[in-house]
Amino acid sequence: MQKVTRLFDFPYYQLKHLPLEKSLVTKHNGAWVATSTQEYIDKANAVSRALLRLGVKPNDKVAIISMTNRTEWNIMDIGVLQIGAQTVPIYPTISEEDYEYVLNHSEAKYCFVSCGEVLDKVLAISTKLKKLKDIYSFDDLGNCKNWKEVLDMGTDASNQDEVEKLKDAVQPESLATLIYTSGTTGRPKGVMLSHDNIVSNVISSEKRVPFESGGSALSFLPVCHIFERMILYLYQYCGIEIHFAEGLDKISDNVKEVKPNVMTVVPRLLEKVYDAIIAKGGLLTGVKKKLFFWAVELGLKYEPYGKNGWWYEKRLAIARKLIFSKWQEGLGGNLSVMVSGSAALQARLARVFAAAGMPVMEGYGLTETSPVISVNDARNKGWKIGTVGRIIEGVEVKIADDGEILCKGPNIMMGYYKDPEKTAEVMTGDYFHTGDIGEVDSEGFLKITDRKKEMFKTSGGKYVAPQLLENRFKQSRFIEQIMVVGEGEKMPAALIQPNFEFLHEWANRHEVTIGANSDIILNDKVIARIQQEVDAANEEFAKWEKVKQFRLTPDVWSVDDGHLTPTMKLRRKIIREKYQKLYDDIYRR
Repeated sequence: MQKVTRLFDFPYYQLKHLPLEKSLVTKHNGAWVATSTQEYIDKANAVSRALLRLGVKPNDKVAIISMTNRTEWNIMDIGVLQIGAQTVPIYPTISEEDYEYVLNHSEAKYCFVSCGEVLDKVLAISTKLKKLKDIYSFDDLGNCKNWKEVLDMGTDASNQDEVEKLKDAVQPESLATLIYTSGTTGRPKGVMLSHDNIVSNVISSEKRVPFESGGSALSFLPVCHIFERMILYLYQYCGIEIHFAEGLDKISDNVKEVKPNVMTVVPRLLEKVYDAIIAKGGLLTGVKKKLFFWAVELGLKYEPYGKNGWWYEKRLAIARKLIFSKWQEGLGGNLSVMVSGSAALQARLARVFAAAGMPVMEGYGLTETSPVISVNDARNKGWKIGTVGRIIEGVEVKIADDGEILCKGPNIMMGYYKDPEKTAEVMTGDYFHTGDIGEVDSEGFLKITDRKKEMFKTSGGKYVAPQLLENRFKQSRFIEQIMVVGEGEKMPAALIQPNFEFLHEWANRHEVTIGANSDIILNDKVIARIQQEVDAANEEFAKWEKVKQFRLTPDVWSVDDGHLTPTMKLRRKIIREKYQKLYDDIYRR
């Protein structure tokens, strides 16, 4: 194995070049259980042999639905792909209606689920699933076949020759996976990605990341999304131990146990980590408190490559020793880099975590681009805060006349499954229309300014880019979520979900009685305090962009209640419908 051209080549490449005793590590019953590179391959081959005995053929679809990332997911993935079939990873918390649509649209023959919670959702719609033959679970459940039965069925190696023939028949351009996007409107679209789409992205991305073989990673972003999935292949390619977090609620514990060198993150997570650190700093007293916030203020002014001069670097060294070293300990003590995707990263977070010695390399891409288009790299002057880095090797970007980012390269999807019309809508020749507005600066760094479809015009004919405003407003600890509105109206306004947890802390400190969420949003003192935050943020925008009014919502915006997509993007149409009365109160009074 000299060259990786198909996704299932990655573990074999690792076995030849960087074999690990702890290739994949998952916690079971309180103990971390490691799977070596050789065991990983052996079990994947057993899965392949068993699937053939279950009647799975090339181009059949096998769905995998897991509440958490785990070793079994990766073994199943390789086992399915080796025989020329395709995996259909499904986000676990989508509605039963979407489960039904994806499983039927993909014509999945088998479904592997993680636990009882997912199983119950599949069973609830099982009579409506036209092609599904059977369900297996990773956890031991009384009402479902266990995936170990598949492994046992594959212990007989007499049909391994057939597996090898099917492996040889899989070409780089062959379809590897269907990933259903959680669009902000309408039915999910099945993005068809080939082996080469993802492999080429891994190989090009590897040149941009300072991953050292023998290091360790903590994986917790959903592997059903292409960002984390591509990263898992990249870890395998680089010979990095992959530890799977027990869940989002256990990240704090797991990061201290694993002490990872690298993690992938999303901005929302970094916001929460930062807010928690600041809250702890606020509890300090005297000199310790002054020193803490001196370090934070210093960190918020950070510039890469010593641009702030020697005196700043001298003070930063003191801040790192006295304050930021404790931040590092809180995240395991070994974290040297984080890679961020999915949404725009606030520059203040990029600065303060870099100052703390844990730089965040922001990248950009979409499911349809496998996913990376560009990414920052701290080495060789390849990092600029406020941008998503330089375009990766082999990928070409051009900016259309209306500012939209167009992308061409081996990473561009094969199309939307069973939907040539929607495919045609996003392609001009070989160029994919990202739907994002951006620019490439004189040094080759790509900067995203907004979503094309989300920009709107006020009645005065002025364009407003809501994401720019929203990212600035979310820097406030009082604001958890915000949606800027005003299309066709005389002015921009906002619907705001306050940070209720922080508001209770604030109220206690200031001896303000605020009550339940439904009372908080009507509290004059709360509204006045958030107005101060709005006024401060507005200072950074032109007159026509400023948020003139806002209304607070009583609910915590969530994926389950439909406010957010599984990747934490706003479902703008649904939020507008949910709070139509608040919207009308702003504009129709």
